[in-house]
Amino acid sequence: MSTSQIANASTEASPHVLVVDDATVDRLIASKLLQRSNIRAKGFNLLFHVVTAADGPKKALKVLDEENDVKMILTDYCMPEMTGYDLLMAVKELPKLKHLPVVIMSAESIPSRIKDCMDGGAKEYIVKPLRATDIARILSYI
Repeated sequence: MSTSQIANASTEASPHVLVVDDATVDRLIASKLLQRSNIRAKGFNLLFHVVTAADGPKKALKVLDEENDVKMILTDYCMPEMTGYDLLMAVKELPKLKHLPVVIMSAESIPSRIKDCMDGGAKEYIVKPLRATDIARILSYI
């Protein structure tokens, strides 16, 4: 098996996390933290493959329709056209996707917003900045 075949097999076998954020810097931070998070679970090293939806929730729904290996969604709350809450509601309405854990992140800590997200089925609401400890904790949802 060639090096590229091993790399491709590794990517295919890795859990995919969909990162949805309209802010490039925040998307890169989340992606880098996920890519660096090798964790041990059941005796195996798990590497996480990050799929990003740079254009926000509408693009994320398209990616989710095409991508069968997504195991978790990490989404910003405040985005143009659709919020992270809107994405959460859309995901929870689709039988194919409703099982996916959704984690919302935001720079704003608004109690009513947090409550709505949690009541809507979000696994967690993280106040930015996103940290390695947040990633370690949320990966348990996969």
